Amino acid sequence: MSSKQDFYETLGVSKTASPEEIKKAYRKLAIKYHPDKNSGNKEAEEKFKDISHAYEILSDENKKAQYDQLGHDAFTSRGSSGPGSYGGFEFHDPYDIFSQFFGGGMGGGGGGGGSSIFEELFTGGGRRSSTGARDGSDLRFDIEIDFEEAVYGADKKIKIPRLETCDACNGSGCEPGTGKSTCSKCRGTGNISMSQGFFSIRQTCPNCHGAGQVIQNPCHKCGSEGRMRVEKTLKIHIPPGVDTGSRLRVSGEGESGVRGGQTGDLYVVVHVRAHEIFQRDGLDIICELPIDFVTASLGGLVEVPTITGKTRLKIPEGTQNGTILRLKGKGMPSLRGGQRGDQHIKVFVEVPTNLTHEQKDLLTKFKDIQANSKNHPLIDTFFSKAKRFFTGGDES
Repeated sequence: MSSKQDFYETLGVSKTASPEEIKKAYRKLAIKYHPDKNSGNKEAEEKFKDISHAYEILSDENKKAQYDQLGHDAFTSRGSSGPGSYGGFEFHDPYDIFSQFFGGGMGGGGGGGGSSIFEELFTGGGRRSSTGARDGSDLRFDIEIDFEEAVYGADKKIKIPRLETCDACNGSGCEPGTGKSTCSKCRGTGNISMSQGFFSIRQTCPNCHGAGQVIQNPCHKCGSEGRMRVEKTLKIHIPPGVDTGSRLRVSGEGESGVRGGQTGDLYVVVHVRAHEIFQRDGLDIICELPIDFVTASLGGLVEVPTITGKTRLKIPEGTQNGTILRLKGKGMPSLRGGQRGDQHIKVFVEVPTNLTHEQKDLLTKFKDIQANSKNHPLIDTFFSKAKRFFTGGDES
């Protein structure tokens, strides 16, 4: 261990750092310099030892107090009382410290067997146990549904390819009528030990993958895997109120586990097709409604579509283009139940086209009649504000 850099500098923390800050700094550095991640890198291995030793002192209240009082030299090899000790304190294997800190996830130096923590952090496989059991993977299925199905809910049949327990060997991987034998490499322990420097590392046996047993006669149907790829038909229920991006969990319908591992789950991700009339905004539904300018001027009752059928809506006299009217309780149902959104009707006034001579004459008369009237407040307000822009300008 280097005597040039004190323990605080090794972990990159100040002397006033809290226990939580020290712990956080060690975690970050331990993962970065762990030999499993830096195979063959002696510099990283020494760095890993240094930060482990620094953490053991600074994480212990009594040792930290001694260190702060006696100084760094008392904890270097010059002040040690024997091999593997600093300042009278005996250090543990750095792998033991790492294993204790991460809850036993790393097997090494007598610190509990099992797969390396880096198998969980940097691989995508299912969870493993010290007996070789591996949980099945979760699966994802994307489904597209109609807008009405999102409103009312629906039952759907889907087909998913997945790995299921082999029906010939019942997941054992052995040819029916045969069994497994004790692994000759680890002698049934599921782990092997390797020497690395002055300490040893215990790892999952590569021959039996931690099971402690090997298959002599592989199953003819699954080839010792214990699982087979099949296409499974499932019936799922789409609840009312789902939206694009909603994720439904179907417990136990993922891939089967290996050697007694748990079955994964299925996650169904919903995509709702766009509707030709309705648009969704949270629990509310928006619908654009065209009306003629006579109805907009005089008001009246019009029929409008809703997700529950048609209904009659009162258009107030003098309704302007872009006015939004509300139909309470005609929106989407909530996934949690107990409430429903509203439907918002956005009105736009359609200007008639292809007018007949009679219609044009009537409109001309109407224009003459209301020329001096005050029934166009928006026009009057606009031109009142814009009046100064009409003086002194160019005329076209």
